[in-house]
Amino acid sequence: MAYIDNYQVSVTPTFKQAKPARFCIEYHIATRRATTIMKHIQIKPSTSGPPLKNNDSVPASLPDAKETKLHPANAPSDSTNASLFFVGTATTILEWEGLRILTDPNFLHAGDHVHLGPGVSATRQTNPAIDLEELPRIDVILLSHYHEDHFDREVEEKLSRGLPIITTPHAHECLTSKGEDSFKNVHALDFWESAVLDVDATAGKTTGSGKKPNIKITGMPGKHVPPGPLSVANDLLGAVPPTNGWMIELGYSDSSSKGTDSFENGYRIYISGDTLMVDELKEIPERYKDQNIDLMLIHLGGTTIPGPKMPLLMVTMDAKQGVQLMQLINPDLTIPIHYDDYDVFLSPLDDFKKAVHEAGLDGKVVYLDRKDQYKFNVRQKQNAEATLQNLPSAT
Repeated sequence: MAYIDNYQVSVTPTFKQAKPARFCIEYHIATRRATTIMKHIQIKPSTSGPPLKNNDSVPASLPDAKETKLHPANAPSDSTNASLFFVGTATTILEWEGLRILTDPNFLHAGDHVHLGPGVSATRQTNPAIDLEELPRIDVILLSHYHEDHFDREVEEKLSRGLPIITTPHAHECLTSKGEDSFKNVHALDFWESAVLDVDATAGKTTGSGKKPNIKITGMPGKHVPPGPLSVANDLLGAVPPTNGWMIELGYSDSSSKGTDSFENGYRIYISGDTLMVDELKEIPERYKDQNIDLMLIHLGGTTIPGPKMPLLMVTMDAKQGVQLMQLINPDLTIPIHYDDYDVFLSPLDDFKKAVHEAGLDGKVVYLDRKDQYKFNVRQKQNAEATLQNLPSAT
């Protein structure tokens, strides 16, 4: 057991990590293989330090949401125990059982620029819901890939080096190869590899049922560059980094048990990451057959490079592909994110709304603006089955 910047570092590594890249800008070409062995990461929110290196003034909570939305079947009458706060781009904050998870931290403002690869840059068009210095305590970061519109330079400079980060093997190499300024608590997950966050139950809300909260996180497949010659060239040049999606399973296990044998999922969230509609995604519904996916956060925007004046290559889903992914994954509910924050996003949210309507899926989507939150209920076994039946349309 050790502490870095007041963050508890207690890891049981139980799988063989993919061999890291030799350099951050260059990553090896390898077949991503599944593993059935997990690592466990101990998380104790009460010991988590400030999220930034030189900022001890940390707000106790997030600001009040501009608007709160929920799914009436999953969380009737505001009976919720978890929430998702939309900051902007792909940046969200998930709160449950006293734990906060930050996804793809990007806190730049309108007019700021990011570097996305050789000769490729983008300009931010919007402001985040909160500034970086306004972050409350953060316990874990989920980083889909090492791109400046998901992990900007200011974030990289200011974040505490001990803050736990779960990310791709490529991003792991980037973040841990900075000498004395390296991040010290980074955990790599490749496609289909999993980690379990063992949350200190005394730090969160207790249920009196002898259950302890756990979060299982599994890397999902994704491709930022379409298959074919361009993908082969990108593998050689390392221009666009490899990316993950995530499956986040919030649930409980017996407090007396060890490992994950008694884990019972109570709410399952799929985050697409910056992927295109590729064949590898078809394996997700196969692996999760008969396992309900409650929520999908889908990265849209139709990101096109090298830029809006020369739109040659689309590297994230547009409206059409977004609807195709909804039909493939079939979640109870979808929330689109990553849709209008940079000038390289050429498929606006209105295009997605139109495509959703034409597909007859309006009741399966909730739309969040920056500073909105979505509230839901992480079920326990005794009421899980009842809340999954006869789901009405979202509002």
